[in-house]
Amino acid sequence: MSLTLYDAFVPSCQQILGGMAGVIDKAEAHCGESGCEASELIEAKLADNMWNLPWHVRSVWAHSAYVISLLPTGEFSPDFTELPQDWDAMRAKLKRTQDELAAVTPEQLEAIADKTIGFVLGGKRLMEFTGQNFLLSFSQPNFYFHATTFYDILRMKGVPLGKRDYLGTPRIIG
Repeated sequence: MSLTLYDAFVPSCQQILGGMAGVIDKAEAHCGESGCEASELIEAKLADNMWNLPWHVRSVWAHSAYVISLLPTGEFSPDFTELPQDWDAMRAKLKRTQDELAAVTPEQLEAIADKTIGFVLGGKRLMEFTGQNFLLSFSQPNFYFHATTFYDILRMKGVPLGKRDYLGTPRIIG
């Protein structure tokens, strides 16, 4: 059985996004139980020169559903708008991402697998990839980086999380 680009990318993104939604629920519950202000968690960063939780939520969208929507254009430029500023907005962004990924078909991704896509930043085309290589060697690592950092920030701030929270629901037999 061969693995399609869709199989290598979309289901794993959906799994981790589901885990992130559960992590948000635990973070919000932690605030209620510990008396911690939501803003203390939402604005937290791993280091002063890194991004906060809203940035990471937007970034998992950008490196999954958003990039797939841009692949047919031949250019990807990061989206620096619309940061979800509270738990409900983060949940909504993750739900929107899940809905957009649910609409993607294997045929759509196979159609762009060999198409050239440029990474554009500040109006400059910095790198070129095939669609497949862009997804698997650029977007997918970025997706996991931002999902992991989101988890790590909350874990660092005392939210009781474990690896199973991060993983979401694995695709098991039966």
